Amino acid sequence: MKISFSPPYIDDAVIEEVVDTLNSGWITTGPKVKALENEICSFTNSHAVLCVNSWTSGAIMMLRWLGLKSGDEVIVPAYTYCATALAVLNVGAVPVMVDISDDFNISLEAIKKAITPKTKAIISVDIAGWPCDYNELVELVTQKEVLELFVPTSKVQTQLGRILLLSDAAHSLGAKYNGKNIGTEVDVTIFSLHAVKNITTAEGGAICLNLPKPFDNLELYKELRMMSLNCQTKDAFSKSKSGSWRYDVIGFGMKINLPDVNAAIGLAQIRQYHNLLQLRKSISERYQQSFSLFDWAILPPQKSSFKESSYHIYALRFKSITEDQRDEIILNMTKQDVAINVHFIPLPMLSFFKDMGYSMDNFPLSLKNYSCELSLPIYSQMKDEEVDFVIKTVIDSYEKVVLKK
Repeated sequence: MKISFSPPYIDDAVIEEVVDTLNSGWITTGPKVKALENEICSFTNSHAVLCVNSWTSGAIMMLRWLGLKSGDEVIVPAYTYCATALAVLNVGAVPVMVDISDDFNISLEAIKKAITPKTKAIISVDIAGWPCDYNELVELVTQKEVLELFVPTSKVQTQLGRILLLSDAAHSLGAKYNGKNIGTEVDVTIFSLHAVKNITTAEGGAICLNLPKPFDNLELYKELRMMSLNCQTKDAFSKSKSGSWRYDVIGFGMKINLPDVNAAIGLAQIRQYHNLLQLRKSISERYQQSFSLFDWAILPPQKSSFKESSYHIYALRFKSITEDQRDEIILNMTKQDVAINVHFIPLPMLSFFKDMGYSMDNFPLSLKNYSCELSLPIYSQMKDEEVDFVIKTVIDSYEKVVLKK
């Protein structure tokens, strides 16, 4: 039985939406993108949502908007995908890496120790779709002693008057915090719509704007939309109308808009996301029930009194195994045609960041979690027999590698 890791969900509704776009004669940014923004805005109850061509470009744009300068610092977890830190480097700022807590997410205690007068933003990451401690993050950046440390270096920073909170919610569209779909807990939340995500546009990202006064999120949406189109005062859809060719360029923008033909995929998916999410949840619960019978399994956090995962990744950990044993388990499962992944290789283990001077010696929990974690296939269209086969393969592989059965 061959089991893929995370194939995209493509049904007749998705195909029809894409074909409708192709038949319309308009495939770049236009009405489908706006419809997707409206769907995500309604789903998250955000003030405004802007869709762009990737999480990464969206984060770069928001950090540029924040006005970061050389020497400014942004706190990020060491345990995340490289894009979290690369976005910071792309705007000329310094990623200050901190360790995580045992639930994979950024450590609040580590953040507290890392804040300096140079700190301008904190990027938290919802690993595997499990929400961070947002209330505590908001409380932290509004504490008197933290506010007194803050030194703004741009007009936007001065208006905000504190450290910006940006949620890397690449994994967590559909996760819940305090009983609500996440997206409004901090200043800016960015979802990924990449091919392997719960909702995909093949490539894409969605920026949820929920900044406090004096910011006007709807006006900011217009500003950022223009910025995503090279700061051109008219987009291609508007220019295509008879007599509307004239435009201006009023700033230093980027070209990161999401095309309609991509948005159509996500639009069809999000309209049925309630059902798709329940299917993912049922698979995750089957994994939980099966592995809870074994004392060697560390189950990923899925639900608490005020949090619920988006069930994007099932991040299983093993007690008391070495990294080599974990790798051997993965190899054994791969030989049985079960696709496995690891989320994530900590940033300081990657050559680029290692060469910059970051060291894993400073991130013991990140190393511990990485060394014993593997990510199991979980997607809406998985069949019961496929889930059963994955469970059996995990158990058999562990027993073969660790127990030598």
